[in-house]
Amino acid sequence: VQLQASGGGLVQVGGSLKLPCAVTGRAFSTDDMGWFRQAPGKDREFVAAINWSGVGTYYTDSVKGRFTISRDNAKSSVYLQMDMLKPEDTAIYYCAVITYSDYEKVDYWGQGTLVTVSS
Repeated sequence: VQLQASGGGLVQVGGSLKLPCAVTGRAFSTDDMGWFRQAPGKDREFVAAINWSGVGTYYTDSVKGRFTISRDNAKSSVYLQMDMLKPEDTAIYYCAVITYSDYEKVDYWGQGTLVTVSS
């Protein structure tokens, strides 16, 4: 099983980035997926989750209204659209296969992609 996140980079405050995560080696269309992040010197935290069908989503409070999680089951990919970025969004972002009702139950982690928001 491989989860390949990409799309990170340097962006200015107020800018946007879209992070894709491609999943191989699994029946992706039945997986619930999540995004997490780890800022420098901090613990990894939950960002967003989406259920297998894409109908159900939820977010941590700090990104509500700014970030959107989505998926394309035909491409075995999950995405994180990040708008109105803030310096505190600077972190390594990880995608993961999770349990939708309990995001702490992670089955697989992807490698991270670094997002840096400059002021």
